[in-house]
Amino acid sequence: MAASKDISTDEDIVLLVDTFYTNIRENELLGPIFGAIINDRWPEHLEKMYRFWQTVLLEKHNYSGSPFPPHANMAIGKHHFDTWLTLWRTALNSLFAGPLTEEAKWRAEKMATMFLSKIEYYRNHPGFPLM
Repeated sequence: MAASKDISTDEDIVLLVDTFYTNIRENELLGPIFGAIINDRWPEHLEKMYRFWQTVLLEKHNYSGSPFPPHANMAIGKHHFDTWLTLWRTALNSLFAGPLTEEAKWRAEKMATMFLSKIEYYRNHPGFPLM
């Protein structure tokens, strides 16, 4: 059965983030990477992701911070981001449909492109400070 409801509430964001990160944790490529970094701090990470996506998609403005620096020195590449995007789209498509759902896909694609570009830049220019 196809999803027919668009993302519209904080509860929708929680469902999306929880579904996505359940899939991340079960993924053989990404699960070990996230597990090694997050360890037993999953509740904190999920809360941060709820706030992030509520800010991005619902304009709640309850996230503050810089999402890139924690990822800057990770040994990840395009195939990791491709897998991340596939899992994100799968979670979205299984739960929601509509303009905000499409925006969530678009924003994640832009984030993945930007993060990968910055990671590669800093990998090739190690003397430059992270901004």
